[in-house]
Amino acid sequence: MKSNVTDAVGDALRAVMLFLPKAVAFLAILLVGWLIAKAVLKIVDKVLERVHFDRAVERGGIRTALARSKYDASDIVAKLAYYAVLLVTLQLAFGIWGPNPISDLIRGVVAWLPKAFVAIIIVVVAAAIAKAVKDLISSALGGLSYGRVLANIASVFILALGVIAALNQIGVATTVTTPVLVAVLATIAGVLIVGVGGGLVRPMQNRWETWLTRAQEESQAIAAHARAYQAGRRDADTAMPTMPAPAQPGGRSADNEATMVIPDGSGRSYR
Repeated sequence: MKSNVTDAVGDALRAVMLFLPKAVAFLAILLVGWLIAKAVLKIVDKVLERVHFDRAVERGGIRTALARSKYDASDIVAKLAYYAVLLVTLQLAFGIWGPNPISDLIRGVVAWLPKAFVAIIIVVVAAAIAKAVKDLISSALGGLSYGRVLANIASVFILALGVIAALNQIGVATTVTTPVLVAVLATIAGVLIVGVGGGLVRPMQNRWETWLTRAQEESQAIAAHARAYQAGRRDADTAMPTMPAPAQPGGRSADNEATMVIPDGSGRSYR
């Protein structure tokens, strides 16, 4: 009986002695990882602010999406880096206890983080390209009635492709986004092939003639408006009254030097 109690106490002490170093290491890893995460948060935020990352993202069209958020683009990226370091820290800390479900879950999330980072880059680049294309088309066709519509359609199409590619990258709704992307591209290719090589040749030719005629008329109207504006500017500059010359110091003005001739009855005049 006494030996059994002694063995039980010894086993308990042995378990405690094995647990304490792991617990201390677990807490130490968490503390060091948290400090590193805080340092990474500040460093990433300062570096992105220094390279004007927010300005580049706002030019890409993300400004509207972040308008109601209390974080800007650099803060969001810094927060993502912060939580990424924390996840890696948790993975290392729970790994001390050996294989366990929490470690497996964290390992899966950590493996997913690079995909999320690439997806964010894809969306930012797609938004920048969409904004640039929209500005380019608006500038080139801004005077035409359909210029803004074409610019918006091109911008939305490019941004939608970027979002679909980002969702495929992170593995979200791939069973939906991939067929949609393939269907859109196949539809565009099919319409072009059939239209160019088949029955849409004559209708598209007539439609293009109509569009080109309308574009020519609008271009001529814009040119006429510009010429009229320039002519109006020249007429306004010509019709402006000439300001009188200022009086010279110590002398008489041009008005005082004018000669007034007053004829009298004898034929003589007085000045």
